[in-house]
Amino acid sequence: MFDRILIANRGEIACRVMRTAKRLGVHTVAVYSEADAGALHVAMADEAYCIGPAEARLSYLNADLVLEAAAQSGALGIHPGYGFLSENAEFAEACRQAGFIFIGPPPDAIRAMGSKSGAKRIMEAAEVPVVPGYHGDSQDLETLAKSAEDIGYPVLLKAVAGGGGKGMRVVDEPGDLAAALESAKRESQAAFGDSAMIVEKYLVRPRHVEVQVFADRHGNAVHLFERDCSVQRRHQKIIEEAPAPGIDDALRGRLGGAAVNAARAIGYEGAGTVEFLFDSGDFYFMEMNTRLQVEHPVTEMISGVDLVEWQLRVALGQSLPLGQDDLAIDGHAFEARLYAEDPSRDFLPAAGTLRHLRYPAENPHVRIDGGVREGDAVGIHYDPLIAKLIVWDADRAAALIRLCRALDKVQIVGLTTNAGFLAAVAGHPAFAAADLDTNFIARHHAELFPESRPASSRVLSLACLDVLLRRDGEAVSAARRSADPHSPWHLTNGWRLNDDNYHVLTFRDGEAIIEVTIHYRPDGILLQLPGETEPVKAAGEIDAAGDLIAVLGGVRIKATVVRHAMELTIICGGTSHRLELDDPAARAELQEPSGGSLKAPMPGKVAVIKVKAGDVVSRGATLMVLEAMKMEHAVTAPTDGTIARVHYDVDEQVEDGAVLVSFEDDGDGALKDQ
Repeated sequence: MFDRILIANRGEIACRVMRTAKRLGVHTVAVYSEADAGALHVAMADEAYCIGPAEARLSYLNADLVLEAAAQSGALGIHPGYGFLSENAEFAEACRQAGFIFIGPPPDAIRAMGSKSGAKRIMEAAEVPVVPGYHGDSQDLETLAKSAEDIGYPVLLKAVAGGGGKGMRVVDEPGDLAAALESAKRESQAAFGDSAMIVEKYLVRPRHVEVQVFADRHGNAVHLFERDCSVQRRHQKIIEEAPAPGIDDALRGRLGGAAVNAARAIGYEGAGTVEFLFDSGDFYFMEMNTRLQVEHPVTEMISGVDLVEWQLRVALGQSLPLGQDDLAIDGHAFEARLYAEDPSRDFLPAAGTLRHLRYPAENPHVRIDGGVREGDAVGIHYDPLIAKLIVWDADRAAALIRLCRALDKVQIVGLTTNAGFLAAVAGHPAFAAADLDTNFIARHHAELFPESRPASSRVLSLACLDVLLRRDGEAVSAARRSADPHSPWHLTNGWRLNDDNYHVLTFRDGEAIIEVTIHYRPDGILLQLPGETEPVKAAGEIDAAGDLIAVLGGVRIKATVVRHAMELTIICGGTSHRLELDDPAARAELQEPSGGSLKAPMPGKVAVIKVKAGDVVSRGATLMVLEAMKMEHAVTAPTDGTIARVHYDVDEQVEDGAVLVSFEDDGDGALKDQ
């Protein structure tokens, strides 16, 4: 086994590799950017080296700096994780030339699969079925438009060097091709340093089914069964499962055989994933990822194999530990990816500090692969993945119950996440019935994106009780410190001279102002809630873990209330709701209009500016493009107007809510802050 390895990555995957390495007694070396100095993967490593500023191209994507750190550390092997340099053939070659063992496939195999067009030609020669499309070298608009017409719309534009949904666009009509091509090329160039595209037939209701393969340098190759990764947003997976539902043994054998043939066709070594589109019983080769996949834990859970350990052993020249006949499926597993993003805003990446972070307890049925801790910041420079929640049970139905329960126990406060959305997907009847395809989210949009609801009576009651209990605690502490601990002025029971004992708490719930009157009685408190005819009797306590144990109308409820400044996040029964203790002065300030302007919907970097002062724009026109967490977002005009000023230049960083563009006053107040 290796004496020491360097992990050329960050976040969740760096921590994941370290866990196996430490179990095997391998000394671990981390690299980190200046933005990641306090990151979890740095703290977990036995030693760590700073390799540059936050921008990935100056740190994690700088091969020379990574190799320099490896040389300083004395590492024998370099594990690339996924993303960054993991599928960079030149980096793999440089590792070997510098005397390091690259814990991944040979450079030639990476090159063969690194080009989607070249990979399709290789698979066609190996008689692996491929999706109809254009995989040629010509990149002019006329050639690609002609190919799209020949294939028939809708078509899918895909970056030749791409992955993870970057540089992909669905085009439904010929008139949309040019704009989509421009955007996809720009995103691909930024993410991969290559803007080349292929055009494929877009299958309307396919499933995304992929096969885990493993090969060694002694000619052995196996598959470790398949995963279904159909539930996606922005062409990127968010829930995966293994094995894929509805795949019988005969079809599994065909899929696995095709995947192994694909690996053999390029002289593969190590862990890889062959991805297929599955439609009406037929499957088509899509691409091969020459690295460990994000969703590899579901394969580990059903096979009992530690894929990272296999990677280390194969990289050292050892044979595969098991043959195909030794491998079997045990049970069913799901993985849900927890992202810092806002599903209600087209899954825009989010940034912020994890003020409160709690996962379900790990056990043989539940596994957490995370890369951040409570108190860490999720910034704009890298992928917004917070953690992966993986569950296992004997069959799909039991595993799905585990997934739903585990998601209900996830608590994240401080930034917007997709946790609630994942719970909605997992709880959807179509998901339970395994009625899956890559358009699952679009098909069930109405149910998965319900209209926001005002705070319920239970939420308001919990918020009031938490505020009162914490005030009681503060008052007790103050009384103990005072010269007269028995003074009635230390009381928080609403005591008033010659008046009823009551208190009013005012909350903001979005734009709504809500008042709750608390009446103090000898046997407890009564909450008079808006819209309720009868008051609710309430009592409770804050337990040792900081959770609220409440009794509302005789019903005992456990909740978590996270307080930050005036904001309260009430988490109960797998749902969360944010309220703000109302501040009249702050409310008046918020209601003051600040003129016609367009604000940044997220923090990021300005990638493209399409307008200048004096331009007349129509509603929906793209004004600029922001780039954040490796994704592009078009900022569009909310209505017709004239540009007064563009406040930022290309490549400048902007904060969430920053004014990007100002509009000339049209006299009727049509354009306000957006």
